[in-house]
Amino acid sequence: MNLEHFIARFSYNAETIRNMVQGIILEQARWKPNPDSWSILEVINHLYDEEREDFRQRLDLILHHPDQDWPAIDPQGWVTARQYNQRDLNASLANFLDERQKSLNWLQGLENPNWRSAYNHPQVGPFYAADMLAAWLAHDFLHIRQLTELHYAYHAQQMRQYRVDYAGDW
Repeated sequence: MNLEHFIARFSYNAETIRNMVQGIILEQARWKPNPDSWSILEVINHLYDEEREDFRQRLDLILHHPDQDWPAIDPQGWVTARQYNQRDLNASLANFLDERQKSLNWLQGLENPNWRSAYNHPQVGPFYAADMLAAWLAHDFLHIRQLTELHYAYHAQQMRQYRVDYAGDW
């Protein structure tokens, strides 16, 4: 487990997310391709809450208190309960980036973490610290892909009078 690689990738991903969101108008930030989809604003607020209430917190528990139960979370429910789509985009992005920096600082401060430390997850059995770190990074990439898809769908809808098929298959 190369922690320095993960720290660098988390940092690069934060910049990627910042660049994907900066400068978009509120209409696009709140736009959804369909009622069941998330908007860009909802993705950013999801990333913020996951950063502070899921991945970092649970990795810390696995590393330092593996026998302690994890606090309950409801990422899907938070989207509406916490009114993600009504929030300010710039403040939401700043919140996520601030939490990501806290995560980077925390990860950099880990001394000889035991990546084989495990939490006995009730549904999946032993869940190792290394698994959580890998899942955290994979989560970034899933949402970077989601942001890309939202940008594509929004612009394709805005430019529906033009042909975009020359760009290639989506």
